[in-house]
Amino acid sequence: MAAALENELEIENEDYYSLLNVRREASQEELKSSYRRLCMLYHPDKHRDPELKRQAEQLFNLVHRAYEVLSDPQSRAIYDIFGKKGLEVEGWEIVERKRTPAEIREEYERLQRERDERRLQQRTNPKGTISVGIDATDLFDHYEEDFEEMPGGGFPHIEINRMHISQSIEAPLTTTDTAVLSGSLTTHNGNGGGNINLCLRRVTSTRGWGELEFGAGDIRGPLFGMKVFRNVTARCFVTAQCGMQFSSRGVRPSASTMMARHLDQNTMGYLQWRWGSESAMTTSIVRDTKTSHFTLALQLGVPHSYLMMSYQYKFQDEDQTKVKGSVKTGFFGTVVEYGAERKISRHSVLSATVSIGVPQGVSLKIRELEKQRVDSASDIAKKKNEAESALVLMQESVRRIIEAEESKMGLIILNAWYGKFVTDNSQKQERAKVIDVTVPLQCLVKDSKLILTEASKAGLPGFYDPCVGEEKSLKLLYQFRGVLHQVLSGDTEALRIPKQCEYSKASEI
Repeated sequence: MAAALENELEIENEDYYSLLNVRREASQEELKSSYRRLCMLYHPDKHRDPELKRQAEQLFNLVHRAYEVLSDPQSRAIYDIFGKKGLEVEGWEIVERKRTPAEIREEYERLQRERDERRLQQRTNPKGTISVGIDATDLFDHYEEDFEEMPGGGFPHIEINRMHISQSIEAPLTTTDTAVLSGSLTTHNGNGGGNINLCLRRVTSTRGWGELEFGAGDIRGPLFGMKVFRNVTARCFVTAQCGMQFSSRGVRPSASTMMARHLDQNTMGYLQWRWGSESAMTTSIVRDTKTSHFTLALQLGVPHSYLMMSYQYKFQDEDQTKVKGSVKTGFFGTVVEYGAERKISRHSVLSATVSIGVPQGVSLKIRELEKQRVDSASDIAKKKNEAESALVLMQESVRRIIEAEESKMGLIILNAWYGKFVTDNSQKQERAKVIDVTVPLQCLVKDSKLILTEASKAGLPGFYDPCVGEEKSLKLLYQFRGVLHQVLSGDTEALRIPKQCEYSKASEI
């Protein structure tokens, strides 16, 4: 559960170091100096307008909270290790101070477990699958003897003959109850259908659970089912399931049971029996290691009996690439499949499989598995509004800073942009991933110098992240001592202006 919390996707632009624009190794004096400067900028008493006063109070409180955390050695140590989530865990006030980072980490894990037991994880776990089947038989076998003489016969006929889309959402109801809502749509050779299912699961003990399933579809009608799971020993478990399918032809009952046993650390053996419209008995052995996955299965049943063997090799790379192959033979014929799978983004996996069968022919299956992230549009809009409020409060200070810098030919920020920069031939919607940060950068100028630390610039006052999860840069054009300079800096790169020898190219006005 703690791992899930650490891996959850969220927008975290309120980096306290970035907000105060100080180094992570900043001394107490540096923290105090930056804090005083920002307090003067955002102090609510400087504004009479109620709306501006309210916005100033929000920013002032945020700056005060950042200083309050970083100025306290223990809070700062907790924040450096776990971020804001670590500070939100209840119980730190009774923990002995002056602990080492290792002791703080151990204490955090203990407090995290206690908090997880007191409150529920009200989160969904959405998963989706898209599968496409492409009939490529004609690419390998021309059925017409006079194929070349037919109009358009020079091009093999390849078509999409199958598509399957499924989606599921899981949400805890209590500490022991979970609800799962799922649905799917399928089309094959011009015929299609869909169904929707609701499953309610209750954990009865550390050794077992039970669930109720309700479903409906446009082909088979309403469904009601029950399933139980039980650990018999530390190496063996069993499941049992029964259901009632209602249709225009009457009620179709079904039942199944399965026993599984660990044969060794990486190998499982399964024995399954099914009774109903497709009764069968299946025996299978599955071996799963860090680098490979092997399955051997034998099924005896009505109407299908078969022998199947599959092997998958897992490459140890960042993209989690896998290659796989399988052979399946039975009363229906023989099918040979081979393919590959690769992670194409943080939340998506793309796989392609070529299937060669007798008498089925040749087909290509393309499948995309996507774990959908929580929509962040509302969070980006919130951060944008906060940044715009900060810009309003900065206007008067920026005007005074520019006047002072102009009087001594100091540092003037002419234009500044932050976000993802793209080429001219990119799509238009990608160009909107850049925001104007001229005002907040000018507000950070002091004594003709601009110093930015090694932290994400999205946390600076007046900034926000316009493209969460993507690589960002800071690009600015400024004037110093009558000379124009241009800078392009990475999101987390330290920046010091003026320092033309490292950061900029100059040209006389």
